[in-house]
Amino acid sequence: MSFSELFESGFKKRNEDHFASIVRVAMSDGVIDDQEKAFLDRLATRLDITDLEYKQILKDYKSHPINPPMSYDRRLERLYDLARMVWVDDIEGPNQHWLLEKLCVGLGFNSANVKYIADKALVLAYDKVDLDTFMNGIKSMNE
Repeated sequence: MSFSELFESGFKKRNEDHFASIVRVAMSDGVIDDQEKAFLDRLATRLDITDLEYKQILKDYKSHPINPPMSYDRRLERLYDLARMVWVDDIEGPNQHWLLEKLCVGLGFNSANVKYIADKALVLAYDKVDLDTFMNGIKSMNE
């Protein structure tokens, strides 16, 4: 196995684990509704999850480890991607906030702050800011 194949397989595994973590969050209430399913479909495509992998993860999502990003900046990078996907998927109103709040908890943000983080993330996604502006906007929320 070449070094690049080793890197690719590690990257693929992280994407699968990340996807499984989000499936776990979506399943926290026992069901995946139509909006969550549409979001998962889009996320699977973005993370290069095959149909077979998707089905296996849905069937056995608990077998994947929960690996929230360890660094705050990595957490913000994932939040940036997820907030933009939630916004682009046209999940409207309270469902948009509710889904992103669930995802914030799954990413490892403090549950007491997820409402504020999700609100700010969606405003920034609506404004179509770049990653640096997004990260600065979230980091400076309490100033």
